[in-house]
Amino acid sequence: MDVKTDVLIIGSGIAALQAALLLEEHFQIQIVTKSSVYMSSSYRAQGGIAAVTSKEDHIKHHIADTLKAGEYHHEKRNVETLIEDGTKIMQNYLKTGLPIDRHLDGKPVLGLEGAHSHHRILHAGGDRTGQIFIDYLLHKLSPKTKVNCYEMAYELLLNTDGDCIGVLTKGEKGIKRYLAHHVILATGGAGALYSSTSNYPNNTGDGIALAFRAGAAISDMEFMQFHPSLLWCENKAKGLISEAVRGAGGTFVDAQCKPIMKGLHPQGDLAPRHITAHALFTKRAAGEETFIDIATIQNFDAKFPAIAQLCYDNQVHLQDGLIPVAPGSHFLMGGVIADDNGRTTIPNLYAVGEVACTGVHGANRLASNSLLEGITFGQKVAYFIIQQGCHQKNFLLDQPQYADKKPPLFSKQQLQQRMMQFVGIVRNIDDLQYFVQQLPSLQSLLHTNLEGMEQAELELFMMHVVATLMTHAAIIRTETRGAHIRTDKSEMDAQWASRWIIFSQGQLKVRNSLYEYHQTRGNAQTVF
Repeated sequence: MDVKTDVLIIGSGIAALQAALLLEEHFQIQIVTKSSVYMSSSYRAQGGIAAVTSKEDHIKHHIADTLKAGEYHHEKRNVETLIEDGTKIMQNYLKTGLPIDRHLDGKPVLGLEGAHSHHRILHAGGDRTGQIFIDYLLHKLSPKTKVNCYEMAYELLLNTDGDCIGVLTKGEKGIKRYLAHHVILATGGAGALYSSTSNYPNNTGDGIALAFRAGAAISDMEFMQFHPSLLWCENKAKGLISEAVRGAGGTFVDAQCKPIMKGLHPQGDLAPRHITAHALFTKRAAGEETFIDIATIQNFDAKFPAIAQLCYDNQVHLQDGLIPVAPGSHFLMGGVIADDNGRTTIPNLYAVGEVACTGVHGANRLASNSLLEGITFGQKVAYFIIQQGCHQKNFLLDQPQYADKKPPLFSKQQLQQRMMQFVGIVRNIDDLQYFVQQLPSLQSLLHTNLEGMEQAELELFMMHVVATLMTHAAIIRTETRGAHIRTDKSEMDAQWASRWIIFSQGQLKVRNSLYEYHQTRGNAQTVF
């Protein structure tokens, strides 16, 4: 079955919806999403949106906090775009009715989270910011924008000129072929590659695998952020306990209620996530349990209704004042290389949100910058496509030669456990080398014929593509930086500063810039 449209958006989180709302005024839009529109990381987001809205704060402080949290492994001009444009977008949303939490005098309630120097986190419904924002955008979305749920995109389509012109999907109605002038990847991250994660099970990095197999450049795959506080019950992660809980006065403690972060970092319980996550990991590796002490937070149920319900559903009694927590995968800083307009190295293929790597998060994302990224670059990609228009005339498909049979794969559970064990927050070269030898080669994953695979097989295959990229990148970066700790290379190495590990067309390169540049009339321009 063929579906023709102007713009195809793969994914349904905040970046996808922000782009769709602007694009639908000009073009025909089709949205394809693997699950429900209510199962994105955006919808699940508790923490809020970081934006400068008070006189006490300043954009330069937000930029400085972002750079510091990410260990200065950034594309700085894109960080400036994120903060400057994102602030304007959020200020406009505040004027046009986004229902954020406000004081009685009408001023926004501003929260504080890890590694932020100022109170600047906007919330809605306490800890239901993502849910309320997504519902708000969906309500604004026109019925003429078609949303296709429960369809998995599994192969990008290129024309004979190498332009992206569509995608193949598989769902309840079988295989569908979408053809479009522009294709936007907004598929989110890959936290579900790990056994302990804050993500939904469907966050398996499909968009990155799609782009890699089509030949697009991928970077920063070694940088997976681990959140320190996932609700931990029955030896499983049950969901996220937002950093906002610690911003409201919660503290990390052990089973004897002794503070864990005391003396480890000047910001204590609101230290950057890799600091707190590593502290809890170390405690738990020594056989100790870890908790958030919420005894000092008054009216917890009213301030954090979703977290309270999560605890009640898992028989955690808040009146005891302790919430059991453990670290788990949360956010992938790497992904498909894209510029500030969302353009990837494949013409007419764009990437926005967590699936993209624009260098705005560095080696460790600053808390509550993710929703800001979605709305900022979702808007920029939409404006760029509006300016470009729909002029693709070549819909003659290239016929790639996928000759290889599916390589041996782990089961989903086996892969998740091994990723947690070997490519987790604490890593070493021996474990990484051992694991990569068990994974399929990148060349075999590039050339595997996916024809005839069922949806579950396709998802597992995509997970192996992403896991292999992550493991190779983790081996190459021989240092500790940002989100992870290398026990064999425990310090940052100056030789790795501003170095980017790039996968493209089956090749691995280490570059001095996220982008390749050339000089034209004195101005640096991005060329891929």
